[in-house]
Amino acid sequence: MSIFKGSGVAIVTPMNEDETVNYGKLGELLEEQIACGTDAIIICGTTGESACLSEDEHIDVIRYAIKKVNHRIPVIAGTGSNCTQTAIKLSRQAQEAGADALLLVTPYYNKATQPGLIRHYTRIAENVKLPIILYNVPSRTGVNIQPETAAYLGAHVKNIVAVKEASGNISQIAKLAKLAEGSLDIYSGNDDQVIPILSLGGIGVISVLANVAPQQTHDMVMSYLNGDTEKARKMQLDALDLIGSLFCEVNPIPVKAAMNMMGKNVGPLRGPLCAMEPENAERLKKSLQSYGIL
Repeated sequence: MSIFKGSGVAIVTPMNEDETVNYGKLGELLEEQIACGTDAIIICGTTGESACLSEDEHIDVIRYAIKKVNHRIPVIAGTGSNCTQTAIKLSRQAQEAGADALLLVTPYYNKATQPGLIRHYTRIAENVKLPIILYNVPSRTGVNIQPETAAYLGAHVKNIVAVKEASGNISQIAKLAKLAEGSLDIYSGNDDQVIPILSLGGIGVISVLANVAPQQTHDMVMSYLNGDTEKARKMQLDALDLIGSLFCEVNPIPVKAAMNMMGKNVGPLRGPLCAMEPENAERLKKSLQSYGIL
């Protein structure tokens, strides 16, 4: 059984002006996402500035989201690390807190080999009972999960059940879909490739766009899955300009800026991330206006 189908939001972590976590605002965002049809919450992913949270903050944010959502939709906890033991510890804590699934990014900086990735993911999976989504984003981590590696893990490790594919390589994703033979669900990790990946058998997206357009992102995916491919295609194309602006600087700089422009008051970023360049902020503002949400 799939963890979810549709749109999962890679939700931001709102901050107070002193850069502490704004739990009250996080609660508001979670309620808004559920009300707008979002199908899953992905907490403490890249968009949630997980790399800038302490281990204590990381698990506290996960616990808060699980308690606030209270089983209304799945909560998927980002518990990846470039240290296998740290990933195991975070994954166990997320399981104890009541997470529905885990999202495990490839070990960044270390640049593990493919056998190293198999060992890393297998060891984590052996220490938890939760379903696991592999997260492949080589542009950020410096390592690519080859289709053969992902397919092997899906076939041989019971609780590795899905992949968030953000390689941007449609040919690679097509090969993965063929090799996995249904043993792995595929989620788009790039908002500009949702419909192409659904056409290869994907079942949803783990989305940055959904932070600012939750209903539209949900509707786009479900339109495709329900057979209205023309509506889904148009929604994908209509969102491309905004998606481009949301990634004109490194995520989550633009999405937090966009949410602040929209009056959501998610606060600042933690260093080393910083405010957008003025010309990019102006581009983002125009894109939000053109899309009709500002």
